[in-house]
Amino acid sequence: MLVVCTGDRGLCGGYNNFVIKKTEKRVAELTKMGVKCTLVAVGKKGAVYFKRRKEQYKLQKIFDMGGAPTTGEAQAVADEIFSSFVSEDVDKVELVFTKFISMINSQPTIQTLLPLTTEGQVCNVDGTCVDAANDEVFKLTTKDGQFVVERDAVTTETTSFEGTIVFEQDPNQILDALLPLYMNSQVLRAFQESVASELASRMQAMSNASDNAKELKKDLSGVYNRKRQAKITGELIELVSGASM
Repeated sequence: MLVVCTGDRGLCGGYNNFVIKKTEKRVAELTKMGVKCTLVAVGKKGAVYFKRRKEQYKLQKIFDMGGAPTTGEAQAVADEIFSSFVSEDVDKVELVFTKFISMINSQPTIQTLLPLTTEGQVCNVDGTCVDAANDEVFKLTTKDGQFVVERDAVTTETTSFEGTIVFEQDPNQILDALLPLYMNSQVLRAFQESVASELASRMQAMSNASDNAKELKKDLSGVYNRKRQAKITGELIELVSGASM
């Protein structure tokens, strides 16, 4: 079993902990079932975390990921896991990443990457499958002066092959050529989902910090005004007492 943990750029501790804990939990479940796991870490925090625990986890390789994931970065990871699968070093590949839900909600997700299902579905560890033809479009807009993300489901219509179609190449050769491209797109999408989740986590953290700073300023201003008023009152009492003598 090969588990790919997609990570981060080294910030947003809570965001990092969620996907790391999800990976640990999944590895523990597989180990309990007698399945040996090998990890491929993408991102700094996940790599450092599992590298320090090398007696518990077998870390096969580490990949770095920038702020804007590229096709080349996704291709490198896809090639690594695909070669491990076709060489029969592993019999299954699972992808652990943070799925972007909304600006205030991101969900650590486990996706079965290999082997592929014959129906063209993408399934997670819980057995929940979605049609690969269904996609989602995210739109960043504003509502009541606040940034919001609209999520629209898009269905791509597909038709079945007719029996009269003749392939110029053997279908197995065509599949061998298309599978790496599909793998690359799936890994790249997971990277983009992770980056979107991280940016949303940063925005939420900064928003909370700004709210806390405003509340702190309000409290300190109240304390300052009370002390100032008390001092002024004391000076007035002294002046009145001196004048009456």
